[in-house]
Amino acid sequence: MAHAKQFWLASVAGLTTVVTAQAADLPVKKAAPVEYVRICSAYGAGFFYIPGTDTCLRVGGRARFEAGYAQNYGRSGANGDLSQFRGLGRLNLDARTQTAYGTLRAFVRFEIASRTGAFLTSGTQQRIANAFPALGVDTFGRAQQYVNVDKAFVQFAGLTAGRASSFFDFYAHDFEIISATAGSDIQSTNLIAYTATLGEGFAATLSLEDPIFRKTPLYGNAATAGNLASQFNVFTGNVNVSPVIGTDAAGNPVGLAFLDVVQRSRLPDFVGTLRYDAAWGAAQISAAVHEINTGNASFAISGFNASVNPAVQRPAGTTFAPRAQTEYGWAVQGGVKINLPFIAKGDTLYLQGAYGEGAQSYTGYSFYTGQYASSIAAGNIQGSPFPQFFSDAVVNPATGRLELSTSWTVLASYLHYWTPDWRSAVFGSYGEIAFPQGARTALGLVNFNGIGNPVTAPAAFAFSNQLRDTNQFVVGGNVIWSPVKDLDIGLEALYTRVSLNNGRTVDQNRNPGQTVANVVNGVPVNAAGAPVATTSFADAVQVRMRVQRDF
Repeated sequence: MAHAKQFWLASVAGLTTVVTAQAADLPVKKAAPVEYVRICSAYGAGFFYIPGTDTCLRVGGRARFEAGYAQNYGRSGANGDLSQFRGLGRLNLDARTQTAYGTLRAFVRFEIASRTGAFLTSGTQQRIANAFPALGVDTFGRAQQYVNVDKAFVQFAGLTAGRASSFFDFYAHDFEIISATAGSDIQSTNLIAYTATLGEGFAATLSLEDPIFRKTPLYGNAATAGNLASQFNVFTGNVNVSPVIGTDAAGNPVGLAFLDVVQRSRLPDFVGTLRYDAAWGAAQISAAVHEINTGNASFAISGFNASVNPAVQRPAGTTFAPRAQTEYGWAVQGGVKINLPFIAKGDTLYLQGAYGEGAQSYTGYSFYTGQYASSIAAGNIQGSPFPQFFSDAVVNPATGRLELSTSWTVLASYLHYWTPDWRSAVFGSYGEIAFPQGARTALGLVNFNGIGNPVTAPAAFAFSNQLRDTNQFVVGGNVIWSPVKDLDIGLEALYTRVSLNNGRTVDQNRNPGQTVANVVNGVPVNAAGAPVATTSFADAVQVRMRVQRDF
């Protein structure tokens, strides 16, 4: 029995040896090498090498909740929402590669938001197709989904090309939650620019920028209404019109033509800046040139008769076709940023001022309401008793010429850190816009847009709200708590006042649809002799809170 056991053990051992020897002859497949993500320290925290490349990438983003309260004067149209809400998501991708010419950078930012309420939704973004509204009776214009390619640009050897912030801008509402001060802040535009470093902190930039995002509709019939339905009508057939008084060979008025005042994009905006950066802060001087143009007479007015002052008729069958015109608006801006570490670490003061002719989006007078309407009934204030006007130019019907508006703004903003976790900002701005008065008077002579005839109805003309020069004053402050890094919990309040530069106008909230027909013993009255309430200003308070996490 013992011999049998030994035999079987020997057989098993021999077989094992044979199998092992055969296995040793088989090819061995090596495991694929594991490529681990490597940290890239060349460009700051958060960058890593994209596996298999020498490109460093940082992925970041933002989650934000906002709720707000905005005072209003009416409950018609888009007005009446005291409360507003918004949830916003942001995704950033920042890719950089070192080359013989310096850093090659590509940056992309996407933003998506859901928002409700009259002042957190945006008719401006809706008009340029960034925001898509709900269509219900209770939601149209008050509930929006917002989708935007906020940034998408390439930087290489001084060149910047793509969708980026305008190089004209400086302060750009850095310390504000509501961002209501007057000042240029085009968050995203399409551009190509070259920046030259001049040494000792100086840099000069020449930028060719998309003019569409700086255009304001010229004053015309369809563009003056503030509601969205009228805004859609502006672009039906890509036509918006303003009147021109036709004359015969002797210069006598013979009726009206209507000039197409929808602007075409023919030239980019030319922007130039000179900037200086140092340990104490920064300073920048900006300048811009902006083309303004009209089309030809948009309607061949054969058979159309219209009265002018003095009352005459255009002979039937004749036409009046003024030629297309072009003017050039311009703006200049100066700003300084001062670091104040001797007060507290992180303390900063911004001062900025701008002036422009035919370029009020560059002065930032209409920043809060957006420049994609000739006027907005609410202006900076819900249910305001009179509209604000923002056109860069007006067609004078007596001359057929484009006449430019002028605007200017100044602002100051100061950020203070009470502790590393608590900070506050206080800020304020003032601005004015003025329109050519000769054009307003001539428009009254053709009874255009309810301005009132300055000859036959001087009271109606004097109290009309159309094309009135206005000013706006904004002052506010906030407090923000950051209990952990990249988390902000803040509350902000501001006061806004919009006023006529001179005179008074009908208070449309107290006398909707009323006009002034006469002034009796210093009191404006309507056609029935009843007193008409007038006003020269409107003001309101807004409050907004924010919870925001950046990563």
